[in-house]
Amino acid sequence: MPTSRRNFLKCSAAAATFRSLPGLAFEASEKRRDELWYRKAAERWLEALPIGNGRMGAMVFGGVEERIALSESTVWSGAPETGVVNPGALPHLQEIRELLFAGKYVEARALCEKHLLAHPKNFGTNLPLPELTLSFKHSGRVDRYRRSLNLEEATAQVSYRSGEAVFTREVIASHPDDVIALRLGCSKAGKIRFELGFGATKLPYSIKSGGENVLVLEGKAFETMHSTGHDGVGFQIHVQAIPEGGSIRSGDSSLHVEAADSVTVLVATATSFGGKQPEEICTRTLKTAAGKSYARLRKAHIADHAQLYSRVALDLGNADASVRMKPTDERRSQMAAGSADPELLALFFQYGRYLTIAGSRAGSPLPLALQGIWNDGLASSMGWTDDFHLDINTQQNYWAAEVCNLGECQAPLFMLIEGLRVSGRTTAHEMYSAPGWVTHTVTNAWGYTAPGWGIGWGLYVTAGVWIALQLWQHYTFNPDDSFLRTSVYPVLREAAEFFLAYMVPEPKRGWLVTGPSDSPENWYKTPSGDQAAESMGNTCDRAFVYALYSMCIQSSETLNVDADFREQLKEARAKLPPFQVGRHGRLQEWLEDFEDASLNHRHTSNLVALYPLNEISPRRTPELARAAEVTLDRRIHAPNWEQSEWGRANLAAYYARLLKGDAAHDALTGLVARAADDNLLTFSSSGVAGADQNIFAIDGNIAGAAAMAEMLLQSQDGEIVLLPALPSAWPEGSVRGLCARGGYEINMRWSNGRLLGASILSRIGGSVPVRYGERMTTIHLRAGQTARLRPSSFQTVAS
Repeated sequence: MPTSRRNFLKCSAAAATFRSLPGLAFEASEKRRDELWYRKAAERWLEALPIGNGRMGAMVFGGVEERIALSESTVWSGAPETGVVNPGALPHLQEIRELLFAGKYVEARALCEKHLLAHPKNFGTNLPLPELTLSFKHSGRVDRYRRSLNLEEATAQVSYRSGEAVFTREVIASHPDDVIALRLGCSKAGKIRFELGFGATKLPYSIKSGGENVLVLEGKAFETMHSTGHDGVGFQIHVQAIPEGGSIRSGDSSLHVEAADSVTVLVATATSFGGKQPEEICTRTLKTAAGKSYARLRKAHIADHAQLYSRVALDLGNADASVRMKPTDERRSQMAAGSADPELLALFFQYGRYLTIAGSRAGSPLPLALQGIWNDGLASSMGWTDDFHLDINTQQNYWAAEVCNLGECQAPLFMLIEGLRVSGRTTAHEMYSAPGWVTHTVTNAWGYTAPGWGIGWGLYVTAGVWIALQLWQHYTFNPDDSFLRTSVYPVLREAAEFFLAYMVPEPKRGWLVTGPSDSPENWYKTPSGDQAAESMGNTCDRAFVYALYSMCIQSSETLNVDADFREQLKEARAKLPPFQVGRHGRLQEWLEDFEDASLNHRHTSNLVALYPLNEISPRRTPELARAAEVTLDRRIHAPNWEQSEWGRANLAAYYARLLKGDAAHDALTGLVARAADDNLLTFSSSGVAGADQNIFAIDGNIAGAAAMAEMLLQSQDGEIVLLPALPSAWPEGSVRGLCARGGYEINMRWSNGRLLGASILSRIGGSVPVRYGERMTTIHLRAGQTARLRPSSFQTVAS
């Protein structure tokens, strides 16, 4: 059994250990059901409830006339492309650098736009599938309606009364059986009557009967906004209805069920992505699933989901009784009006974990895109597409994975990174005449690594380092030298080879700098009063190159390889620019002390050294930490600050790292109250980045959960820190199952804002300092051993 798998199997041991601590029984969260619920059906997509199995997704509207919006992660338009790198890039690279060094920013910007940007014809986008529709025939008025999403079981449920009969509906997206299954029930026999079909779609498709109880939809993922209109995967959807009692007949494009006692509906989808045969896959999948009862499908589904979900539980105290008994949409509205609701925030935390599990599993063909595996057709209709944004969004989709005990959910992302490493070699060679690999701001299902097509955002050159940081994070949370040797170090080493060849000394001080590159996705004012985005040596690039070299140096030492290469990296790292504090006391974003062109801009890319990196911290670098805080204060208090879902989540993480618990809580509350809709899915706000309406983006959900974990536990500085940014709004609470770097799993309980006790399980054994406030202790554990700590366990650290 692989080491990483053995480590994950040890995780559950900590829960039992924690319950055995005298006076620290973990009870509240165990009894409370993690559930979103509502008194009315969804009318809008951002009211529907998401289910997923890591590849297939569905949004369940729950109406009497049911709509289930289907999606699948590989339904991509476009195709792999060659020759995408602008042929003018390499011939003009040196000229652009010289112009930037000479302060001729406008001239350099024009050449960047002409010669460095790429113009792909077949980039593509993930596209939504047609909706599954069920039109019911009821004889009486509908009342006593309730719909819900049970996060612990991953079940979406609906119940209501019509006449004298109570109708029930449950929908699951089964990972073990690879189907979406819908179970319809009724309290009275013979009362279930409905017509099942597909909603409209813009994609070319046809529908045929696959037998008396099967519908087959076949289509192509073709569109013209992001691709040629004749390139994309083929897909099929097979739907089978299995009634108990009553009858079923097939029409040209629908199934008709009459007088049934109960019905199971099975949905299988597949695409031609990767050379697969969708018809063969769907037929085989349905045949296997149809041979099992719904109860058997459900049992396997719940057990599979719970193995991941149940690892972590969070209790942040009780909401006021007048609040906690209300449906989720009303609670969110009351939070927006100023009501405190710690239980809703705890639910939001678990929702982020739920979405990670539902959207990204070991074996999933692609990682979470901008909208995860769910797709409302809006992002895919924007200029920015429903793709993989590598200048923060895709990274945020996985920020919660390690600390929230879901490390194996990163497996699809690691496959994408390995693909970028391969295709990025071509971009590195053609565009920069450099070894190694590089990728820029966006990528797709086809391994795109060239720059984007827009000035001001398309030339972000350390995007590959940022996304590869997720590999390193997985290693630090789950130390395994085999994984480091085979998966992490090769990716990082080739990236470092690129930057050793690519970076150049700036003429004033001889610092090694990147460029031309963007600081995502911000612009600055030039001394002449014009605006530009591309520069040499922006702070974001500098932070990631420093981290890259440091990770490679540590890896080579751990693996005892590449001593000469290690010395090269140390020498180059010493020549990187220092962080600089500029005018207004803020952390500079660029090598020169430029003013922001838009002070209210949503991006704060100069602060990546604070989070997700850890080169800036209040304890080690207080002056830089203060400069980071000034940067945040100026940005969010600027008129018309561009609030976004990912920006608010990022803000909460920043303040957690700054040990500002109340400020982090304010950002988190703002995220749920102002950048999440009634189904608690986060959205990119209307008016931001060209959107004319709110558009779902999953990054706020998952990064928000990560930020909450960061408020309760940190481990980036070689020590475990308990409750580093606990806000005053959470005086009572407990958490079980959070993870720390070094292979540790932590449970804690606190009261009156003070730690009552903690248990720390070591998966692999080792010694680590543990901090609580300004007091510390060091624990020494064997693999599988647990340390039990109370406030008296810690000693004050001398200043």
